[in-house]
Amino acid sequence: MSAYANSHALVSTEFVEKHKDDLTIVLVEVNMDAGAYEEGHIPGAIGWNWETQLCDRKCRDILGPSRLEKLLCESGIARDTTILLYGDSNNWFAAWAFWQLKIYGHPDVRLVDGGRRKWIEEKRELTTRLPIPKKATYKSNSIHQELRAFLPQVRQAAKGRSGSLVDVRSPEEYRGEILAPEGVKESSLRGGHIPGAKNIPAELACNDDGTFKSAPELKKLFKGRGVTPDNEVITYCRIGERASHTWFVLKHLLGFPDVKNYDGSWTEWGNLVGVPIETGEEQA
Repeated sequence: MSAYANSHALVSTEFVEKHKDDLTIVLVEVNMDAGAYEEGHIPGAIGWNWETQLCDRKCRDILGPSRLEKLLCESGIARDTTILLYGDSNNWFAAWAFWQLKIYGHPDVRLVDGGRRKWIEEKRELTTRLPIPKKATYKSNSIHQELRAFLPQVRQAAKGRSGSLVDVRSPEEYRGEILAPEGVKESSLRGGHIPGAKNIPAELACNDDGTFKSAPELKKLFKGRGVTPDNEVITYCRIGERASHTWFVLKHLLGFPDVKNYDGSWTEWGNLVGVPIETGEEQA
């Protein structure tokens, strides 16, 4: 992991095994499949439900500061706590939680490389016992909106073809052949992609076991598609979770200085009146 720009942002399953009982660390599991945590999780890990605990569904937004502070307090997390996040689906929703925590300036938050899948494949211990966290005190003292892209910024990037728009959805979603992955609820009225966006599916950043590819492999992947650190990069997907994963790769593993996650993503852009889309393969 030392080859990554910020090797501190990623820990191994071995590290978790060794430190899972450390009182300065809180393990948090965040899954696409909300029921997976109850079926078995790393001993001591807290489970966060992305649908009910990590978003404001009335406003279609991430958590506001007060709700995030309440969640962290109830999870036994203080400002000096190290948070280790992991989950299913290549850590997509764990990365989404990581991104939100960094927006609110939590100092020490890390992803477990390989997530839930690697832990299980290594036949490490699982439990159904639910931890009872001791309540903590938490107050966020900064908001880093520069990590987030909003519609006006994305419209400008699409119009001027400035910087790099990276669509991390599947090729079928990008081309407009399907509106969303099978079985998901959030969708849009139109299929396709934001004009000028490059299609680099999030899973291409991972090995078969869900761990991240090496820094040289990741650099080659993005450089080969014209995504370089000298430009602003905006990532997007359908609702922002896969885009958070690619944001993590570019920002923390490769050290790109200006990376934003457009969490409005295709469920916003694809439903808007008066904004253009493209379909089919990437335009030359």
